[in-house]
Amino acid sequence: MKKLTLLTLFVAFTFAANAQKTPVKITKVEKKNAEISCGECMFKMEGKGCNLAVKIDGVGYFVDGRKIDDFGDAHAEDGFCNAVRKAVVSGEIVDGRFKATSMQLIESKKVKKPTHK
Repeated sequence: MKKLTLLTLFVAFTFAANAQKTPVKITKVEKKNAEISCGECMFKMEGKGCNLAVKIDGVGYFVDGRKIDDFGDAHAEDGFCNAVRKAVVSGEIVDGRFKATSMQLIESKKVKKPTHK
């Protein structure tokens, strides 16, 4: 009987421990200078297709809340798949993704991708 009681308590404790959620790390970003471009094409991030990404303090994050074509055709000669731009961004970094609330381009001249020979 003692073994059955201990086993029942152990199983109940195991289920309770597994039900605990891991806290999500959220980092607020307020008016931070960043680079903005295509994550796959320009920042060499792993992904499928062309997706908007930012580099904040040298770390790349895919963007939620804005699309790559929100700033013009991404595949144009000066689009995000061919150029890296500077921007001031605000939002939150949640689970390795940037949740954008504001993205303001700060450079009028587009910087083209360097050519490799």
